[in-house]
Amino acid sequence: MGLPGEVVLRMRGITKRFPGTLALDGVDFDLREGEVHVLLGENGAGKSTLMKILSGAYSKDAGEIELFGRKVEIQGPAHARSLGIAVIYQELNLIPHLSVAENIFLGREPRGALGLIDWPRMREEARRWLEEVGAKVDPSCRVKGMSVGHQQLVEIAKALSTGARILVMDEPTSALSPAEVEELFKVIRKLKGQGRSIVFISHHLEEVKEIGDRVTVLRDGRLVGTVEARTSTVDDFIRMMVGRNLEDKFPKAKVEIGEEVLRVENLTRRGVVEGVSFSLRKGEI
Repeated sequence: MGLPGEVVLRMRGITKRFPGTLALDGVDFDLREGEVHVLLGENGAGKSTLMKILSGAYSKDAGEIELFGRKVEIQGPAHARSLGIAVIYQELNLIPHLSVAENIFLGREPRGALGLIDWPRMREEARRWLEEVGAKVDPSCRVKGMSVGHQQLVEIAKALSTGARILVMDEPTSALSPAEVEELFKVIRKLKGQGRSIVFISHHLEEVKEIGDRVTVLRDGRLVGTVEARTSTVDDFIRMMVGRNLEDKFPKAKVEIGEEVLRVENLTRRGVVEGVSFSLRKGEI
């Protein structure tokens, strides 16, 4: 897999105001072909606002957006999708009582000569997109009861079926098991290899280094900076996010450790815990 290529998205001087709040103040952001660009920041930093402007959910008050070499004014979510932008939100946007295939092609169902839904074709096309993301899922089964990991793969398959070249993933690992996270990362690496570009929003800083190429940090609606993920440390990310070393805010107190106040010996409960012993002293964490 090669290095990320040419710039496919440029956002320059993006500003957004809400009553009494300057949510974004002249933010710059760019994304390259075949890149995972991680967007970091504390709650309220402006990450979601910036991506909602990209996805057409919000309009910008100032700034410019250039997409695939052309300046664009994104008019709304449908327009953003037509431009090749797809967003996979933390709260997955699937309809539980519909089948996987119906969810993938909702509002875009393939139809036959009489205008009726071509169910066999829809299931076959859904199966092809599911295979693309490695999802071992029956297109005919209902979404209800599927694991969060499988539902997320269905969302990605849906995005790809629309022709998306830019995917925004908002906290995609927040509800996944470690095994599901690894499966997701395999899919992301495959998408990178196909030249698709991904904006990855996360609070899990260790996984940022594992999956990210570059990291952009926002703080209080302003751009702090953009760094290479592999040559930066988790401490670097934290320092950029909060504007200080955490030791400055939470200095380790010098506390004298006192006498033992609790002792547990050979704690056992069948099927839960067996033979655990520990003690706790006064002033100790």
